[in-house]
Amino acid sequence: MSTDAKKYKDTLNLPSTAFAMKANLTQREPQIQARWEEMGLYARIREARTGAPRRVLHDGPPYANGDIHMGHLLNKVLKDIVVRSLTMRGFDSPYIPGWDCHGLPIEHKVVKDLGRKAAGMSFAEIRDLCRAEAMKWVAIQRDQFKRLGVSGHWEDPYLTLDPRYEAGIMDVLAELVERGYVFRQLKPIHWDIHDRTALAEAELEYAEHTSPSIYVNFPITSGVPSRWGDGPWHAMIWTTTPWTLPANVAIAAHPNLEYAGLRYIDPESGSETRTIIAAPLVDRVMGLRKVAEFEILGTCSGKELEGGSYRHVFIDRPGKFVLADYVTVEDGTGLVHTAPGHGAEDYRTGLAYGLPVISPVDASGRFQDSDGVPADLVGLQVFEANPKIIDRLRSDGSLYHHFNFRHSYPHGWRSKKPVIFRATAQWFIGVDRNDLREKTLEAIRTQVRWLPSWGQARIEAMVGQRPDWCISRQRAWGVPIPVLFDERNDYHHLTAESVRFFRDLFAKEGADAWFNRPIADLVPPDLDTEAHPVEFLRKGTDILDVWFESGSSHRSVVREPGYDAGPYPAFLYLEGSDQHRGWFQSSILTAVGTTGRAPFETVLTHGFVVDDKGQKQSKSLGNAVGAVEATETYGADVLRLMVASLDYANDVSLTERAIKEASEAYRKIRNTFRYLLGNLEDYARFDPESVDPGTLHPIDRWALYRLNGVIRDTTAAFESFEFYRAFQRLYQFCSVDLSSFYLDVLKDRLYAEHPTGPDRRAAQFVMARLHSALARLFAPIMPHTSEEVWDLIPDSPAKAPSVHLAPWPEPDPAFDDPHPGGLDWDFIQEAREVVFRDLEKLRAAKVIGSNQEALIEVGSPNPELQAKLSDLRRHMESTFIVSDVVVSPDRPEGATDLPGREVWFLARRSPHPKCERCWNLRPSVGEDREHPTLCCRCSAVVRSLNEAAG
Repeated sequence: MSTDAKKYKDTLNLPSTAFAMKANLTQREPQIQARWEEMGLYARIREARTGAPRRVLHDGPPYANGDIHMGHLLNKVLKDIVVRSLTMRGFDSPYIPGWDCHGLPIEHKVVKDLGRKAAGMSFAEIRDLCRAEAMKWVAIQRDQFKRLGVSGHWEDPYLTLDPRYEAGIMDVLAELVERGYVFRQLKPIHWDIHDRTALAEAELEYAEHTSPSIYVNFPITSGVPSRWGDGPWHAMIWTTTPWTLPANVAIAAHPNLEYAGLRYIDPESGSETRTIIAAPLVDRVMGLRKVAEFEILGTCSGKELEGGSYRHVFIDRPGKFVLADYVTVEDGTGLVHTAPGHGAEDYRTGLAYGLPVISPVDASGRFQDSDGVPADLVGLQVFEANPKIIDRLRSDGSLYHHFNFRHSYPHGWRSKKPVIFRATAQWFIGVDRNDLREKTLEAIRTQVRWLPSWGQARIEAMVGQRPDWCISRQRAWGVPIPVLFDERNDYHHLTAESVRFFRDLFAKEGADAWFNRPIADLVPPDLDTEAHPVEFLRKGTDILDVWFESGSSHRSVVREPGYDAGPYPAFLYLEGSDQHRGWFQSSILTAVGTTGRAPFETVLTHGFVVDDKGQKQSKSLGNAVGAVEATETYGADVLRLMVASLDYANDVSLTERAIKEASEAYRKIRNTFRYLLGNLEDYARFDPESVDPGTLHPIDRWALYRLNGVIRDTTAAFESFEFYRAFQRLYQFCSVDLSSFYLDVLKDRLYAEHPTGPDRRAAQFVMARLHSALARLFAPIMPHTSEEVWDLIPDSPAKAPSVHLAPWPEPDPAFDDPHPGGLDWDFIQEAREVVFRDLEKLRAAKVIGSNQEALIEVGSPNPELQAKLSDLRRHMESTFIVSDVVVSPDRPEGATDLPGREVWFLARRSPHPKCERCWNLRPSVGEDREHPTLCCRCSAVVRSLNEAAG
């Protein structure tokens, strides 16, 4: 480069090389967060929104154990995007984070760490260790959530172990007791024999399990139709739980099914057996053993069998035939082995017929020496007992057939082991008492907006089919069910008044008071101590289901003033789709039962986090991406951008590949901000309002028109919680409208025009508006990067100290013209794409080095279009970034047609000399004798700059 050329180059308005804005998120984000802490940003946001309309997202409490995973990241980032966007759009939207601190996983960890020492420790001692374990993880997870940029009231979150919260749980329980929903009953429930506790439906997971399938002949003692002839007769049942046979007390038939009295010859022993099975199943059941010789001696309806009796196969116990509508001929024999102590349907049938509830199995799933259990089964765990029971049946000739099969079976959510049905005395909420089920279904249908809409059908089905809710658990770490028992009889004391007595006590001392205080201190005022003296009272040892605890958060957090999370009901609950059977359901049941209405106005659901193959991410499967590690590797804003880019209504793939794709998108967005800021460094030297809108070029007005559309579309996407639409709109605007078009076109004007001239100032006016709006539109998604780019814009009196204190951008109606300058911008952009392809060919052939060395000929056979092209010539020159555009009347050889437009283009090298300052090839180069190497535009700029410099 010549000396003159270098001198002229120095007069270009190039961005300062000092402005780097490096993307080192992992270093910059903690610095930005420290600044937010120092300035008390969350408190300032709350103060700024005082008196504004309230929209509160109520946080569903994550469990306080272990580092956060990608599911946590997805959930918390979505919530933070909601809260930040609501706040910036003018709503008062506090965020009170919470934690679920009680329950089996924490207690399990503590007891495991203690080993043998645990057996000699009191509940109070175990609970102290559990509290310490929970609070340790609350502190760890809180820091990890804050590292993601999640803004909230972290100094005073709600914790289910907080006495304020525990008092709210007691309030809910008291009102449910008062309304008659709570009862205690001996009833079969899902029981985890490994963790020795009852489980609710929401605590079950289904996995493959191998079960024995057996067909057994029970000897009948009465009730066989006499027309069938003499016996002995049997009733063949089918079951996949042989271990429940010791609890058998009845055999159920369907009243309207046809049953066959069948005689068959065993193909192995040759012995004859007479038995009853459903007539439609005869061929199938006989085919199991390939029985060739059989005949039907008679038929009857199920109703005719009712009242008949039989003898248990290996216990000295009579049983009777009963009727049940749930009996089918899809599997088995059409006769159902009935053990009310080990099955929900069996139990209901037992209630109808007054059958005994036998459950000779202890908390660890081992048979006890009771109810006639054979001695060789006593002490065996139920699944271990299956082979012995099958051998016993085989040896006495009552086993017709046996095989093993794989099927889906309920497992404990914590133990991951198969559970059983076991009758124990438990506390329940009766969903059919006082129309609770119907009231809840009505609230689901009429009081709540479900997003996606299928969420309504999902929870309706679950509430419509759910059994009574077992709310008692046999553990130490939780909120106790404050019931007092009289050891001399069956009396137990749990009233609304007594529960409120314990509410007041727990509010002062926490639920530990139940375990730490002597029973004399725990006698509520309404307990008649003359009838039930204190010396005969004992405390109940059950705690409440953790889903009842978390489901009471609408009272403890939203309705109560202590957490500033009202008003009730909450504007929004946002959780994973599994919470339709978990927190959403426990919340709406307890809320409708106590207040008559749903605790939320809107429920927003997201899918599960899966790997690239669509399989749910899990540490045990080895396919999980570490959320903490990913944050420290890529930065929180990249991960937040990834979350925002996905349609979270379905399962989402948060994998290394997805993170890298988000990193590339982030880089392009950041480069857009870098370009804007690099050309706004001198913007503070003049009043932006001094720019005359009349100096804006048509393309400037087009950019502001497009910005209006982005603001409207992005706002609408945030309002509908469709963040992926907001991301797509913003990303497309940055990468296509700006980087690939508008900012590309601006380069000559920004770099070569006079620094303070109207053309460059007009461009800066637009860029400043773009920067300001984009920084705010991106702020809910990328809070750190938006803060950084907001900081880097020069200060002005109107500039907020943080982008998160700035108002949401509004479209400017002055720029709503889609055709500024009367120009067809769709045509110009289509033409630019065609011309750029031809220019690329010239560069590849070394004909030109850059677009600025090219000249474009354009023309049309249509006279009207030819005239319009003349009007567009200067605009095409700037948008094509070429030295000249010539409108030609004749189509030259090799011209390229613009599809569907009757317009052709031809790109060739310009014959003119090159300006050493702007690098355009212009005919005016050399016309100024003082500056012979410059075009007329650049020579005028240089002369003006020299004069200003003195």
